[in-house]
Amino acid sequence: MPDFEMPFKLYIYESGDRLGAALHQVKIINDKPVEGPICFISRQIKPAEARYGASQMECLCIVWALEKLNYFLEGCAFEVITNFPAVKSLPNMKTPNRHMLRWQIEIQ
Repeated sequence: MPDFEMPFKLYIYESGDRLGAALHQVKIINDKPVEGPICFISRQIKPAEARYGASQMECLCIVWALEKLNYFLEGCAFEVITNFPAVKSLPNMKTPNRHMLRWQIEIQ
């Protein structure tokens, strides 16, 4: 069971034809921090999404995961962890394309 007083970690991954996310949380067990999974989600990408570039796919995955896991994350502290460093610039992009602009607004 998740502890809504403790922060979550949202691991994001995309692999060509799939999006996925793993929600984890660190709990203290026997006075030691232990990170464990809360849930895993995935889905196949849609035909229109297959044309997205790597940054767009990673951003799509973040927005999709945040929508799906809203029940767990609403009002809680969490960290998004991705292996794609360009995604960190999404909130501060000066000239995003239409998809990135929409996602920028959704994650605010």
